[in-house]
Amino acid sequence: MTSNRIILASASPRRRELLAQLGVAFDVVPSPFAELDRKPPAVAPEAWTQALAYFKARAVAEQHADRWVLGADTIVVCEGRMLGKAATESEAREMLELQARCESRVITGVCLVRLGLRAERLGGSDTTRVWMHDDATVREAYLASGDWRGKAGAYGLQDVGDRLVARVAGSPSNVVGLPLELVARLLRSAHVPVCPVTPGRPPSVPRAGLPG
Repeated sequence: MTSNRIILASASPRRRELLAQLGVAFDVVPSPFAELDRKPPAVAPEAWTQALAYFKARAVAEQHADRWVLGADTIVVCEGRMLGKAATESEAREMLELQARCESRVITGVCLVRLGLRAERLGGSDTTRVWMHDDATVREAYLASGDWRGKAGAYGLQDVGDRLVARVAGSPSNVVGLPLELVARLLRSAHVPVCPVTPGRPPSVPRAGLPG
């Protein structure tokens, strides 16, 4: 029955692939919620991503009563700047150069929403620290590929692997767009069956330790 299936409120193929790794039955319904580019200064990045994830999930849940809807939103924070999706190649270059000089934080907020006789909401956020190589040749080749489009911070870990990213501290799936450890906990709290399956080969990026 469809009532036993959750809904992923995202058009992202990467989020769809990641969620499938949890062995969850789900349908995809992209959220009609229009993303907001500017975060209010007083709101912490973690709270901001959780709020956007909620709004995305809520917009879909309003059309699908009694079903759990999962929303997610990812941002990159570097040197106090919130890096969203670059609009131009020049802007993408600026973002990548900044992240090559300084440690960045990838923050993904997730939210499960179910509406019905009473509204239910479960959510949280995960943060992964990322360090990039400062290699102008590799960076320019990546920019020329156009793969930076539509990605927070102007890159996708699944695209660049260890070509641009030196190492991560935290969840790699969070950098791709869906922190599976957190999502699994939320689903279990919502009594949604989770049966992880063997994922495909992860991006080749060192995980343990901090830069020396």
